[in-house]
Amino acid sequence: MAWSKPKYSKREVNRAGEALLREDCSEDQLNHTYSVINNWRTCHNFPLNTFQIRLRREAKKVDESALVGQRIKRLSSIKSKLERISGLNLAQIQDIGGCRAIVKNVTCLHEITNVYTSRFSRGLKHQLHSVDDYVFEKPRFTGYRSVHLVYKYLSDKNKVYNSLKIEIQLRTLWQHAWATAVETIDSFTNQNLKLGGGDQDWRRFFSLISSVIALKEGTPIVPTTSNDIFALKDEIIALESKLDVINMLEGFSTAINLTQDFTTRYRKGYFIIELDPEEKLIDIFSYPSGSKGLNRASEDYLRLERLNRLTNKNIVLVSSDSIDTLRLTYPNYYADTSRFVALLRETIEKPNQLSLFDS
Repeated sequence: MAWSKPKYSKREVNRAGEALLREDCSEDQLNHTYSVINNWRTCHNFPLNTFQIRLRREAKKVDESALVGQRIKRLSSIKSKLERISGLNLAQIQDIGGCRAIVKNVTCLHEITNVYTSRFSRGLKHQLHSVDDYVFEKPRFTGYRSVHLVYKYLSDKNKVYNSLKIEIQLRTLWQHAWATAVETIDSFTNQNLKLGGGDQDWRRFFSLISSVIALKEGTPIVPTTSNDIFALKDEIIALESKLDVINMLEGFSTAINLTQDFTTRYRKGYFIIELDPEEKLIDIFSYPSGSKGLNRASEDYLRLERLNRLTNKNIVLVSSDSIDTLRLTYPNYYADTSRFVALLRETIEKPNQLSLFDS
């Protein structure tokens, strides 16, 4: 079975995006809307796979332990983005297909970033469309840290995919631990901290921890926080006590039950992860590598999204080179915040022993 190719014009794609936001669509209109959107998503799989293969190769050169994964944007995330950004059309969304590399430290992050941004980049023929550096140049006020690069796919052999955009995210393990904790709190408390919403105390808490990570890594702190580790510690202690952060995060992780046994399933390839934060259950469906397995996974992905569109479940389609690294690459779906909690404890109990400028 071949890779999915675009079947609809961008005008039709944009109309489907508009229909996704309406509440008065008939069942037939909804079926057509989902068909158009799913085709638009799945036609990103070929260029996404191309970028992921190269990213894995380049990341392993700078860090043999680097974690690399890819994902297709969720329907709920597409809808949220269209609602949030006025005037945005579905065909303009730049991260329908995304891949991510997580490296061990900021030195490796510098190196892999330079590979992709240097004008002398090693044989990369695709067009760099935009760079958003939330690590070295402009950390977000929320504390989020990652380097985002958007590329336009260009090929002489597969022209049907030309100009489709793929986003590459690059971050360190500490930055990944922070993002995992934020997404876990969002999932289980129904907030929107990731995008700057949610409770004020939680927002402040995560911006403070982000600055602790910045001090560890020698990068710019969040502008609204102190650059003194002991001042950060005092404020973090007060908020941790008020919010009961450690007990909450450890409780989520302990409560999660994995409902699938992988002894007879595919050990690598594509995986649908379904997290039910209300029932505290995680369900995982595995598919083989290659376009045949991906097409099956994409069909099931859309079916599950439609079935659960009115629930609080988090569903995502990802790839992994090993089932053993799936939890490391996507720990938020397992409520695994152990690395973040370890940093929080160290900040509270031994701030003078934090390894600052950890490169």
